[in-house]
Amino acid sequence: MATAAPSAASRIAVVTGASSGIGAATARQLAAAGYRVVLTARRKDRIEALAEEINAAGHAATAYQLDVTDRAAVDEFATAFTTVGVLVNNAGGALGADPVATGDPADWRTMYETNVLGTLNLTQALLPKLEASGDGTVVVVSSTAGHATYEGGAGYVAAKHGAHVLAETLRLEIVGRPVRVIEIAPGMVRTDEFALTRFGGDRERADKVYEGVAEPLTADDVADTITWAVTRPSHVNIDLLVVRPRAQASNTKVHRER
Repeated sequence: MATAAPSAASRIAVVTGASSGIGAATARQLAAAGYRVVLTARRKDRIEALAEEINAAGHAATAYQLDVTDRAAVDEFATAFTTVGVLVNNAGGALGADPVATGDPADWRTMYETNVLGTLNLTQALLPKLEASGDGTVVVVSSTAGHATYEGGAGYVAAKHGAHVLAETLRLEIVGRPVRVIEIAPGMVRTDEFALTRFGGDRERADKVYEGVAEPLTADDVADTITWAVTRPSHVNIDLLVVRPRAQASNTKVHRER
């Protein structure tokens, strides 16, 4: 099925965590689909370079440095818009893989603030703008960690369960208003930074996450899924889409070639 071109009223798409990985790939694909993308992240140089790339390709992009956990900054950001068509809540991430008994509360707090409160901040600030467009879409990029547990992942799992519940509850609360709520829950995705950040820059440990897995998902795979869901006809809501590589049957069962 061909994707639907965004209407003039809904053509702005805000993407958080757009400096790398899934966020950057999503920004590229939404821009190619006809949206004017607004790239947000803390790393100003990264999003400015991406905006230049997208504009050079004949599309439209603007970079805006933003920390999603800073509510005052988020509220100020929201004042720039009268309407917004799409909000992709992608900013997040994992820190550490310690068991509950020894997990670092500071890491847990950071994961909760980024994955849950960051999503809450942007959604609250832009929800009136999304509704004003007459055809808004909120996307929450959660994780399969938001739907099942695994050892050594409790902090991240708890945060992504929070993101999942936020999306599910919001959908109930705004039914009847012209805003869709979509949750995309990726499984194993190999990006340049996710595992490396999780393990504090330990490249060897990060590489072991994907060891023997012939084809983990890529950022483009997930971005393609997000863009497909966003560009469905307005009356079609993809409530929840779980996407994993073929080699991954669950969070804990992965086929690894020897």
